[in-house]
Amino acid sequence: MSIEDGGASHQQSGVPPSVRAQLLATEHWGLLASRSTAQGEVLTRISMFLTFTSASIVSVALVGQATGFSDAFVLLAVVVLLIDTAIGLLTQLRVMNVAHEDLMYVTAMNRLRAAYVDLDPGVAPYLMAAYHDDEAGSRQTYYFFGNRGSFSHVAGSSMIFMTTANAALIAIVAGLLVTLAGAGTSGGLIVGALCGLAFLAVSAVRGYRSYQEVWRRFTPLSPTPPDGD
Repeated sequence: MSIEDGGASHQQSGVPPSVRAQLLATEHWGLLASRSTAQGEVLTRISMFLTFTSASIVSVALVGQATGFSDAFVLLAVVVLLIDTAIGLLTQLRVMNVAHEDLMYVTAMNRLRAAYVDLDPGVAPYLMAAYHDDEAGSRQTYYFFGNRGSFSHVAGSSMIFMTTANAALIAIVAGLLVTLAGAGTSGGLIVGALCGLAFLAVSAVRGYRSYQEVWRRFTPLSPTPPDGD
């Protein structure tokens, strides 16, 4: 069903345009509030992760100085780094979920703008955010001027930040374990680097596939016309 068909059905049911506008605006404000809450929550989670990791590393360094970097210190360092990595992976999972939620909110608000245009086509030239609920519409809403590439948007995201932080932690843990196993410093460096890069690659592929899956399974109600208007 198209936006125009939806508008006609509502008009035939006797619902005044003013009531429709109020209902749409209420839903719009609800989406804005939910999006703001999700963004604030994930930024807090990232801050908590960084604070915990920094504090734990400082604590391990103090314990090392107090114990003369004994075998007990090495065991403690491995355990603490494993805990930091686990917390980082959980935080990354939440960041990924919020990225999908944010895309959901943006798409939903684009659909509401399409309903605004349906009520009053004259407002369309004044909307810098998109009123098409498809992938092209979401890109326009994320950046109105349209001259920023997808790479810049993804590379500067919280998801990539967390993925990079976790890759560094995984590289450190893997390198440390290999070194303790007797592979030497050079072997630890090589294995650590490979594990970190492998984690980055796997995370990037999974993120891309999940993003593509969203649009494969989603049916837009007001897709962007071929001419881009």
